Amino acid sequence: MSGKNAVSASDFTKALEIGRPPNVRKLFPHSKALIVSGKFIDRAMLAKGKAMTMAANGRSHFVIRGALLAAQRANAAIIIEIARSEGGAGAYCAVNFWNIARQVDALCNELNITVPVAIHADHYGIKKAAELAKAKIEIPTLFEAGITSIAIDASHMPDDQNLLANIELNPFVPAWAGLETESGEIKGKLGLSTAAEAKFLIQGLNAHGIFPDWIALNNGTTHGIEASDQGIQVGLTAEIHDALAKYNVSGAQHGTSGNNSDRLREIVAKTRTTKANVATALQMISWGLEVNDYGNAFMDSAGNFVKVKDQGVTEEMWAEMLAYAADKKLKAGDFKKLNLPFENKLLGQAREVRERMVKRVEDFSYNLLVNVFNAADTAPLAVEAILKAGSHDAGPKAQRIESPQDWTPARISEKAAALTSEKGPSGNFDD
Repeated sequence: MSGKNAVSASDFTKALEIGRPPNVRKLFPHSKALIVSGKFIDRAMLAKGKAMTMAANGRSHFVIRGALLAAQRANAAIIIEIARSEGGAGAYCAVNFWNIARQVDALCNELNITVPVAIHADHYGIKKAAELAKAKIEIPTLFEAGITSIAIDASHMPDDQNLLANIELNPFVPAWAGLETESGEIKGKLGLSTAAEAKFLIQGLNAHGIFPDWIALNNGTTHGIEASDQGIQVGLTAEIHDALAKYNVSGAQHGTSGNNSDRLREIVAKTRTTKANVATALQMISWGLEVNDYGNAFMDSAGNFVKVKDQGVTEEMWAEMLAYAADKKLKAGDFKKLNLPFENKLLGQAREVRERMVKRVEDFSYNLLVNVFNAADTAPLAVEAILKAGSHDAGPKAQRIESPQDWTPARISEKAAALTSEKGPSGNFDD
């Protein structure tokens, strides 16, 4: 980094020495990559004020590479993440929970990335109580593999079970790690989150000494390709964040693809959001598809994606990808399933093709970070937070203000029964 907002060499060296958590130090003892807890990324956005950074879903090596280059160029702290559906045991991407940290670390060292980076396990979904036993085994393996932040997402279940699952799994998440929770399953304009539901979840966690860094909501957006311009409901988001103000939890915005720059700027300006997931748009951009300001890939009159000539993958490779999709009967929203079978083929393309794929991701991500998310020059603020903490652990932002006696399992069930909300249709809303 250079310029007036650069981190001094001595401060970077000190942050590298004390800011990397134990799992990262063990895995990469000689690394110069500043991989840190998600807590420090959140703190940097709060320090700047009215800023959020990109949590780039690293569905491919190209996306991770482009996002890191953009963050370095913007001098912005960033999150690289993969969701359980994308990179868990049933992954549709070659990047997964167990190799994403290795890719990020290698790229940071190769590309001389000096901005702080958190590695987030997004949407670690729990859909029924029977899955908790497996989660208790699997979650520690994610941290052993270099994850530094996690989203425990039990929002598919009723409110009381969501809260109880978060409580039960918390001992398996290191205290230093970034923590996200979710109220309301992400399913567009149906089953919108309410302030009462979100407050129920955060109050219950608070009573048990659990202080999430972020809360995700169903605030009107969807994962994947947005079918309409309904998008994020900024007013609802602000209302819920205001209701949670004394618990000092930031917002995590899911499903940014499908929302234009003005709406995303409004989320930054009017809510307490510090983390914005970007997934589908980066995938499409890397392939060379035409993408609009909403992050949606253009479709022609026949309902087909529009490939930009000499951008992204080669025309021959795109034809092969289309043939595969047709053979597997993949609809537009299922093109994400091309990531796994084509990753190695894409890595085997000529250097100039690979570089243009990465450059498209870099330029799109840089514009988001600097001109939409207000995340420029947040890297030094994350380093400041590390030096101030004197540790890899930023500590909690909140303190216990709820009584544990009011939040026993029996009381949790009673309180949940009194909530009135519309959860929307059942179904698989993962991405």
